[in-house]
Amino acid sequence: MISKKNYEEDDFMSTVIAQKWGNSLGIRIPKEAADRIGIDQGSEMELRVIGSENTLTLKPKKKRKSYKLDELLSQITPENRHKEIDFNREGRELI
Repeated sequence: MISKKNYEEDDFMSTVIAQKWGNSLGIRIPKEAADRIGIDQGSEMELRVIGSENTLTLKPKKKRKSYKLDELLSQITPENRHKEIDFNREGRELI
């Protein structure tokens, strides 16, 4: 990190250096910035390039909730369960 400057209490700015990483370029995200937006190693980020302004924006992708079968099954009630649907028989299916 070369320099950092706080513009407002909620803002954070830091100068970083782009470095070669395979065929791409990579930058390091300072710990303070990573902590503020809640990312760590392996976090998925959305990268937006705003060409008219020559700016890059990084935004953490929302983590997808992982569901467990037990949790899903426990939410089934007679009220929210659909009725059986008869699709008739098409061809040689064994039902």
